Amino acid sequence: MELDKIKIILEKYFEASATEAEEQELRNYFGSDGVAPELEMYIPMFEYFNQASEERSAREVPLKTKRNSYSYRWISIAAVLMLMFGLYYGNQIREQREAEFAYQETRKAFGLIAQNLDRGTEKVAFLGEFEQTKQKILNKN
Repeated sequence: MELDKIKIILEKYFEASATEAEEQELRNYFGSDGVAPELEMYIPMFEYFNQASEERSAREVPLKTKRNSYSYRWISIAAVLMLMFGLYYGNQIREQREAEFAYQETRKAFGLIAQNLDRGTEKVAFLGEFEQTKQKILNKN
C-alpha cells in the first residue's frame, strides 16, 4: 500500500500538482533506506533537489534603480518640452493659415467690388457723353 501511495504522489509530482506536504513525503521517502528497487532511479534526483535547496548565493545583486529613474526623468522632461514646442509652433502655423485664408477672401471681395465699380464707372462715362450731347442740343436751340 505504501508503494502505491508513493507512486501516485510521484505521478502528481511530475504533473506539478503535488502539495507541499506530498513533496515533503517524497523527499523523506527517497532520503530513507527503504526505497523500492523500481523507484531507486529517482534517488539521485531527490538527493540533488535536497542539496540544491540548501545552497545559498553569496553574490550581491546590484540595484540600479536610481539611474533608471534619473534617465526616465530626463526623457519625460524632453517629451514635455517637445510637446510644448509642437503646440506653440502648431498654433502659430494654424494662425498663419487662418490669416492667409482671410487675406484671400478679402482679395476676392475687393476684386468683386472693383469689378462692380468698373461697371459703374462705365455707366457714369456713358452719362457724361449723354450730358455733353444734351448740352450741344440745348446750345443749338
